[in-house]
Amino acid sequence: MTQINAMVAHEDAEAGIVLRHEVVDESFLPEGDVEIHVEYSSVNYKDALAVSPKGGVARSYPLIPGIDVAGTVTASSSPDFAVGDRVVAHGQDIGTGRHGGYAEVARYPADYVVKLAALSTSDAAAVGTAGFTAAMSVNALRAHGITPDDGPVLVTGATGGVGSISVDLLAGLGYEVVASTGKTDAHDLLRELGAADVIDRVPGPEEKVRALGKAHWAAAVDCVGGTTLAYALSTLKYGGVAAISGLAGSTDLPATVMPFILRGVTLVGIDSVLLPIGPRREIWTQIESELLPRHLARITREVPVREVADVLGTIIGGGVTGRTLVAVHDGF
Repeated sequence: MTQINAMVAHEDAEAGIVLRHEVVDESFLPEGDVEIHVEYSSVNYKDALAVSPKGGVARSYPLIPGIDVAGTVTASSSPDFAVGDRVVAHGQDIGTGRHGGYAEVARYPADYVVKLAALSTSDAAAVGTAGFTAAMSVNALRAHGITPDDGPVLVTGATGGVGSISVDLLAGLGYEVVASTGKTDAHDLLRELGAADVIDRVPGPEEKVRALGKAHWAAAVDCVGGTTLAYALSTLKYGGVAAISGLAGSTDLPATVMPFILRGVTLVGIDSVLLPIGPRREIWTQIESELLPRHLARITREVPVREVADVLGTIIGGGVTGRTLVAVHDGF
């Protein structure tokens, strides 16, 4: 029976959650329509939560983390996929309830999997859930009628995966992007991605979030939550739109109804987890064309999968900029 290299998270009464390299039998994996030789995964905030005590996302242990999976089909019972197809899979319970991408082999139902037409598996994993969420956020702004002529777009948490790719995509589409970050050493990078201006975290340390602040932004892409989102909502222009996908700062929203009822502001929740496969595949088609990040290589670094635990240990504290690509195919 086939033996598979994997990074497996275990729950330990004394040490908490322990992630370690193991060689597992193929029966360790669940059944699925599509079997994938995993070439790349990535590092996301959710991956760190999956290996954190009280992280709240893992359903049970032992678990192979990695919410992004990119590789080549090695077996398929689905007519939609053939051996040799390049594919990407993410969302649903991958990496939280079903074994994810930090292993040499993965198996999923066919409606978890997207066939790639143009992207390499490394680029698909570098885009991953973060880039997919950024693409969804950009689409949400456009669907609500926000155009480059409407004014600046605020991107919070701009050095993270979702934030940095949102800056890149919006700037590439002609929007004036104002990137907000607490990392002063990342200002030049954000300008390289296309930010017209880079500002500190909002609100400032002495700044009070008002029910209605001075209107600045035509739209916002928020990856932080908490008072940052409350500030963004209170400073949107009339008819402004906020696309929200993150809780790195807080799950709270200490805001009032005033922006919504006096400025007609719209709050759009972005969820890439349960999005049905049809729209998911359509967005990947966009990512392979008009919504491909222009500076993906610039914001991506690569680590072997056996070193992924070190990166997961830093991402929750905001210590990771851009995207971290995890090499699985030769990383063990």
